Amino acid sequence: MRKTALSAALLLLSAATPLAADVRLPQPSPAATVSGTIGITTVAISYHQPGVKGRRIWGELVPHGSLWRLGANDATTISFSDAVKVAGHDVPAGTYALFAIPGKESWTLVLNRKAQQWGAYFADPKEDQLRFDVRPAAGEATEWMTFGIVPTGATSARVDWAWEKLRFSFPVEVEVSRLVWAGVDKALAEAKPDDWQTPLQAARWARQDHRRLDEAIVWLDRSIAIRQSFWNYELKALLLHDAGKTAEAIPLMEKAIELSKKGGPPKEYTEGLEKTLASWQAPKK
Repeated sequence: MRKTALSAALLLLSAATPLAADVRLPQPSPAATVSGTIGITTVAISYHQPGVKGRRIWGELVPHGSLWRLGANDATTISFSDAVKVAGHDVPAGTYALFAIPGKESWTLVLNRKAQQWGAYFADPKEDQLRFDVRPAAGEATEWMTFGIVPTGATSARVDWAWEKLRFSFPVEVEVSRLVWAGVDKALAEAKPDDWQTPLQAARWARQDHRRLDEAIVWLDRSIAIRQSFWNYELKALLLHDAGKTAEAIPLMEKAIELSKKGGPPKEYTEGLEKTLASWQAPKK
């Protein structure tokens, strides 16, 4: 991985030279991708996996104090479909080159706005979006460099990296509620007069997010007025029950059960509605 600027330039020149035929050759460091979803936001990493191959890595193959592509071949990239927080710092949506400056104890990670570049040989610090520190820890031997994206909650995930006998992680957080509500409001504003599903979905999110619950009832009334469905009757019944208005919820759940028996869901779904209704009607102890 350690190459002089001249050898890197020669590689670029070779890649740019037209060939008589399109010949694909295997790469010693295979390409890999990993992605994950935080709420409705996609986080994806594309990289090449160098192998240890019996070499001394830290301080030799990968020198301390120098900008490294955090992989092999092209620069490793990380992309976010929406704005996020990386290690507590705001990062706009987009794709970034992900570099590292390894140290003996602490590393600096770099998100650079020029995503597509060969290695880190021509990286311009003026294009850096973010720099932050991580402290690698000792771990199990990992022959091929690996990234992972692990959910840590409804609004966050952890990016894991491992190679040789080192590993580090950093958090990515997303304002899921704000993003979803922006989409919901846009969809409601653009919904056609005969669209009964958009207000239903808006109400479903309101119940899930525990916000704008009064509006959710209005949206469900709008949905029901367009088309009566066991979906919208069930959800309105659940919202009323959540609000402590079980007496009002019971006839709506009965209507949901009636509509479900006319076709649509499997019988197990209807049986679930009936069990819910029975629990509401049972005398309180």
